Amino acid sequence: MVSAISNTLPSAHAAQPANQSVAKPAAQKATSQAALPTPAPAPTSAKDTVQVSSAAKALLQESQETSAQTAREANSGDQQAIRLQAKRAASKAKF
Repeated sequence: MVSAISNTLPSAHAAQPANQSVAKPAAQKATSQAALPTPAPAPTSAKDTVQVSSAAKALLQESQETSAQTAREANSGDQQAIRLQAKRAASKAKF
């Protein structure tokens, strides 16, 4: 069931008293922006390093190899290559 939102925040115009002139909100806006703290610049010497695991490297290598290379590996007895070759053959059979 969908219900309407009943609690909403008042808009900026509703929060201001009615006796303020139009020029004052602009002046208040300028002073409120000046009061905001400026963000500190990010340190330039910080460096993030990433170490890729050997399993991730092997997975990347397997995903980038050609089907001819997979066939050579499967013929030499590589179990992962045999499974990949069977998976590719099954996906071709569906079409």
